[in-house]
Amino acid sequence: MQTAEWASRERSGPLDVVVTGLPSDAHTWNLVFIQLLIEDLGHHVVNLGPCVPQDEIVESCGKYQPDLLVVSTVNGHGFQDAEQLIRAIRSRWELAGLPAVIGGKLGVLGAEQRAGHGRRLREAGFDAVFQDGPEQDQDAGLGAFEAFVARLDAERGPAAGLPADGTLEGVAG
Repeated sequence: MQTAEWASRERSGPLDVVVTGLPSDAHTWNLVFIQLLIEDLGHHVVNLGPCVPQDEIVESCGKYQPDLLVVSTVNGHGFQDAEQLIRAIRSRWELAGLPAVIGGKLGVLGAEQRAGHGRRLREAGFDAVFQDGPEQDQDAGLGAFEAFVARLDAERGPAAGLPADGTLEGVAG
């Protein structure tokens, strides 16, 4: 399932977003910041918090059926946890098309040694990777993240067969 297909699955209104940290990352400020940003954009957030085990993230996505999964990490060890996480999510048929992004500090080595993390995470299944670094093709910054969220929201549009206001008035039954 492509991102647009997942996002248009009979939904309208604000996006439902799951925000989470990774098992190895105890930081909370980044998760609160991302939550507030997404809420300021008009969407709903379930914040799982820091140090969340991979199985709990996968189960929460199955439970909440969000429109977007946002993974944030700042401790520099996120790359390994994230690669395992996205493979686990993509292995579940009901989550295979879930739009998922990651941002933050993904490695502890210098920028030169971190080259390739974004590419590998996209190859593993993330739809976008937001980090600072030398990669020419990587996504970067909050502006790119906000654009991703806006595009995902726009792709959803009104539910199939319903007017833009989501009412059933005028729809033959």
